[in-house]
Amino acid sequence: MSSILFRNGVVHSPADPFAEAVLVEDGVVAWLGAEDTADGFAKRADRVVDLDGALVAPGFVDSHVHLLRTGEVLDGLDVGAARSASDLARIARERATSSEGPVVGHGWDESRWEEVHAPSRAALDDAVGEREAAFVRTDQHSSLVSTSLAARLGLADLGGWSHDGPVTGAAHAAVAAYLAEHAARRHAELTDLALRTAAERGIVAVHEMSLPGMDSRAGLADLLARTADASSGLPLVVGYRGELCETTTDVQQLLDDIPGLTGVGGDLAVDGSLGSRTAALAAPYADDPQGGAGSLHISAEQITMHVLAATRAGVQAGFHAIGDRALQEVLLGLETAADLEGLAAVRARGHRVEHALLVGAPALAALVLLGLRLSVQPAFDTRWGGPSGMYASRLGATRATDTTPLADLAGAGVPLALGSDTPVTPFDPWAAVAGALLLHSADQRISARAAFRAHTRGGWRLANLDHTGAGEIRLGAPAHLAVWRSAHLAVQGPQTPGTSWSTDARAGTPLLPALGPDEPAPTCHMTLRDGVVLHERW
Repeated sequence: MSSILFRNGVVHSPADPFAEAVLVEDGVVAWLGAEDTADGFAKRADRVVDLDGALVAPGFVDSHVHLLRTGEVLDGLDVGAARSASDLARIARERATSSEGPVVGHGWDESRWEEVHAPSRAALDDAVGEREAAFVRTDQHSSLVSTSLAARLGLADLGGWSHDGPVTGAAHAAVAAYLAEHAARRHAELTDLALRTAAERGIVAVHEMSLPGMDSRAGLADLLARTADASSGLPLVVGYRGELCETTTDVQQLLDDIPGLTGVGGDLAVDGSLGSRTAALAAPYADDPQGGAGSLHISAEQITMHVLAATRAGVQAGFHAIGDRALQEVLLGLETAADLEGLAAVRARGHRVEHALLVGAPALAALVLLGLRLSVQPAFDTRWGGPSGMYASRLGATRATDTTPLADLAGAGVPLALGSDTPVTPFDPWAAVAGALLLHSADQRISARAAFRAHTRGGWRLANLDHTGAGEIRLGAPAHLAVWRSAHLAVQGPQTPGTSWSTDARAGTPLLPALGPDEPAPTCHMTLRDGVVLHERW
């Protein structure tokens, strides 16, 4: 394996906060130190990269992705830019006129439109005529379909059907399965596109949240096999499969069908989303005239059985829980599993929860007691938080301030990892770090340093891979690295708001790019996994 010496830059390493050069050899960090001692290592390296002041940092881990659906969005029609229902209809008409086959789009979000109302089937039919069409909402929990497609899939007989607006529940699941069937024909092409895009953003590993209706067992198995080695030239894929299990036999069947699977669950949905008003809340939605509070997809009893099966099989379980009512159900199921199997056994598996937007004090205590780990998405708050955002509309201003309680979680010692939930929000790890330190609820902000650690080492920790040293730059650690150019490098201490900057590594604190609304985004020049270059652009 070749060796690379990076020199004349800044190396983000708590092991040596003043390091200016790092040698990567045989896939690991073989040396790091000062620029004036790098000459000797330059003679033995196969390649020497003059950083010219650029930053070498641990590569990011995105702890929650849907690769096949992300590839669909990257390759297809992104309607996130639509600004109204009529604008969405215009885009649909243009695509129907210029293409053949089903008209498919992703990413519409009426909560960001000036006239906040969902698009109608009548308008879509008027735009596409008799063509089959499906437009998936940005949260991936509801979709608008044409009458012709609704008839083909028999949606009117399924739960979540709407005579004119977007469909949810079982009806949306049928739409998602229809789209997944079409995408499966280009599985490798689309997932490779998503992974190459991740590498361009400095991401060296992702946690794939595979689900029936989004991907197949065979598709996930192929994905894990193709990316198992860095020689693939792609980020590592850590696999989770969201299928409900009752027994260890169920879990073992998944493990047999999907070699290399890390966990059963992951994005196993206990509820839906706030945007589609399907997240399960303890109190009704503030903007639902019918007084709805969402609904639970699985019960505490089912959660208990799933956790027991996973624990006894020696793998992680995981659950998608957005609303506080959903999180209560997850915790009740886990507490019962701990009573039956023993708290130590449940804690030892490091089971995880995805999202957990609403976490009250009792729930926080239970998370700590049960040893749960959380994958969180600060970009959700950036996009939908604040006094005029979608969260405030759905929950009311007071409840909305309780979303994304990062400081409470970090302060209690709950292991955190950051993710995008792409295609809900795109691969953009520095935006996630900035979102964590600039949350709308100021008392829940965490430092850039803490957020960066959660988005690097935290991702390895949630997958039980931190024992390898991944996520840090120190001797012997895997060379999972990214090289960044930034306008300013900042000291990001525990209380640093993130908008000021300094070129001094004060008190030995490693530097990070300065982050803030007025700071340009860092540019990724190289991404390495186990010393293999996945992306390079200077």
